[in-house]
Amino acid sequence: MTETCAPSNDRHVVLDTCFGAGSAFLHDWHASTRPLHYFAFLAQPVSADDLLRHHADWPELAVQAQALRAAWPHHVAGFHRLLFDDGRVSLTLMIGTLAACLSQCVAQVDAFLIDAPAAATMARRLARLAAPQSTLRLSATCPVAALEQAGFVFGSALQATYQPRRPSGKAVAARERHAIVLGAGLAGAAICERLAARGWRLTLLERHAAPAQEASGNLAGIVMPVLSQDDNLASRLSRAAYLFALRRWSALAHPRFEGERCGVLQLARNADHAEAQMRIARRWNYPAGYARWLDSAAAAALLGSAAPDGGFLFAQGGWAHPAGVCRALLAACGTQLTVHYQQLATSLERVDATWHLRDADGVLLAQAPTVIFANGNGATGFAQLADLPLQSVRGQVTHVSAPALSAPALVVCREGYLTPPVQGLRCAGATYDQDSEAVLRRSSQTENLQRVQSMLPGIWPDAFDFPLAGRVGFRCVAPDRLPLVGALPLTTGVSRAERLREVPRWPGLYGLLGYASRGLIWAPLAAELLAAQLDGEPLPLESDLVDALDPARFRLKSLRQSSR
Repeated sequence: MTETCAPSNDRHVVLDTCFGAGSAFLHDWHASTRPLHYFAFLAQPVSADDLLRHHADWPELAVQAQALRAAWPHHVAGFHRLLFDDGRVSLTLMIGTLAACLSQCVAQVDAFLIDAPAAATMARRLARLAAPQSTLRLSATCPVAALEQAGFVFGSALQATYQPRRPSGKAVAARERHAIVLGAGLAGAAICERLAARGWRLTLLERHAAPAQEASGNLAGIVMPVLSQDDNLASRLSRAAYLFALRRWSALAHPRFEGERCGVLQLARNADHAEAQMRIARRWNYPAGYARWLDSAAAAALLGSAAPDGGFLFAQGGWAHPAGVCRALLAACGTQLTVHYQQLATSLERVDATWHLRDADGVLLAQAPTVIFANGNGATGFAQLADLPLQSVRGQVTHVSAPALSAPALVVCREGYLTPPVQGLRCAGATYDQDSEAVLRRSSQTENLQRVQSMLPGIWPDAFDFPLAGRVGFRCVAPDRLPLVGALPLTTGVSRAERLREVPRWPGLYGLLGYASRGLIWAPLAAELLAAQLDGEPLPLESDLVDALDPARFRLKSLRQSSR
């Protein structure tokens, strides 16, 4: 059975701006008897090897130091959540400027460890994050007037307690920790695993006889991030999701799932696109293990064929078998989870403080105070969610027998993609069609094969005529191509709103929807985010990224437009 966390109100939250090589964190972890959430600002890069060298004199910390080294991320901007001891201990590394990181942090901090030079300039930001009676310790003596004005009362030159002048916000209301999850694809399986690890009781309803039968049912899914010149919201989100997914897949216990970190080579489309990609490489100077630009010669050497415009190599990327991932996630839930297959809920009603889900005959399938919609395109079939702007987009993947071709041993992509052999087949795809035809069709297969032929000239015979083989699935896609993660909005109740928090929400209804074609990387981080929201925990993402995923963002836009 999966080890579970104690209730969230027993957690201890620390924010450390002088993390260094992590000594304070490792000591807190070693001594902790309750859930620990640790936010750490990295002022400069620290290598994984430095961590071990620095702590060589503390043999009692050897186990923690080794685990930290194994999970240590690339030094790229953003928040990086690392989970240890089955989630009982979380470390969120913040990389960027200190002011930006503190402004984007969503947490109620119980203890601060603050670098003295930053103390005075960051006083208001620290107070915004402080829980009542939280403690603050300075790394050295410094002027404290700004901290005192912000509400920190010093008992000594280096120690203070936060005493707010007004209430600091609402506590999370106590609730029965039981949720119904709709859908046993990547979204549903991932949230079951994250909530089970926190001690929740889960009831999973799946309309098919097994998990991952719809959008999560492809033979292979690609694991890679998205880059951009301006490092926009989509790029930042994909980076956070990609890196978190790699760590979560490594941490999953048995049964293991099929997949391979064989690398992903994203070829430039043409010379102009190559120049744009090289500008990205020069501007952001990513660590080679995260993203490395290869010129035409280096890309050709890796491919074993011509690559005239070069491309980005994501060395830790690759592919995974989505259904296997789902099964591994569900197995990790242990006895916290009850699964009901071949159960199709069609209606939802609230009775007192409990949601009742019924099938088409009116039979009660399950009831709980919390319902999580992770059923993709099926979500908008419920009256409460009918106005969500989700679109069903057809995707056909082509399967080609691996011995029929000589192709690289990594994933190659451009407008389309080609995988290494998966169960004896290479997957080529995928189409983006605006229709609902569920059967394989020759025109979509030809489109997939032609994209690969254009990307890797000569890979197919000149007159290729492979048997029609593959799979059709229907992605759930939002207008901005980002997922919907969080509390679901009401479409009544207010006539105007300027901020997301002003949009009313359905009590107890949440969504994990709109993963499009990137469910493998979205599922783990989205599940961690929603689980943290449900338990009132510190959030694993910057606040502007959380807002970018909020299901109410479309409702807010509509309200703003109608009030003009």
